[in-house]
Amino acid sequence: MSGLLEAVLDAHGGLDRWRGYTTVQATIVTGGKLFELKGQPQDATPRRMTAALQREWASVQPFGAPDQRSDFTPQRIAVEKLDGGVVTELSRPRESFAGHELTTPWDPLQRGYFNGYAMWTYLNSPFLLAYPGVTVTEIDPVDEDGQTWSGLQAHFPADIASHSTAQEFYFDRDCLLRRHDYRVDIAGGFAAIQYIRDMVQADGIMMPSQRRAYRRGADGRPMPDELMVSIDLSDYQFS
Repeated sequence: MSGLLEAVLDAHGGLDRWRGYTTVQATIVTGGKLFELKGQPQDATPRRMTAALQREWASVQPFGAPDQRSDFTPQRIAVEKLDGGVVTELSRPRESFAGHELTTPWDPLQRGYFNGYAMWTYLNSPFLLAYPGVTVTEIDPVDEDGQTWSGLQAHFPADIASHSTAQEFYFDRDCLLRRHDYRVDIAGGFAAIQYIRDMVQADGIMMPSQRRAYRRGADGRPMPDELMVSIDLSDYQFS
């Protein structure tokens, strides 16, 4: 483990504390241009998101109807009734995105798959960088708002579903996560810069209250008019 990664994990609450929990829940309100482009516009209804910490699984409720939730793993996405009855499901969901571009429409299961892996990634960051099979290297820092943010690049193994194999994470002088860069492979591979703001402490873990993801321009900077995904997070609970 690099010195920077160790400092980052300590700043967010410590790896031992993290490993003492199995799940995290948060209330989320999401929006952004991506869902409109995909024919899956997102309303402002607060939803309860649950993610596992020691394996890749996530669920959001409600999903599609008040009495439904999603059930995500890398190998399967499903919509279930709250009693566990399956409404619809899709195995090997990643394969369904073959040939997709930025404006290729998604169906609800594809929307659920994106939500599942994306929120699992976010709710497990930055501790995900210590996950088995993930390799991490220090990279050049970036300058943001007159500050210098240190960088780590992570390479994820094939059995982890996420935006892209390589992703970059940047941290302020307090070693708190402030920026996350990636390519959205299932949407034509467009490049994104996501800003992480307003950290709060929940059960000893530092978590953000706001995430804003913009398309990255050819100059390597965010495109202010291209807010692809917005997420407000509150009411965290670890167990």
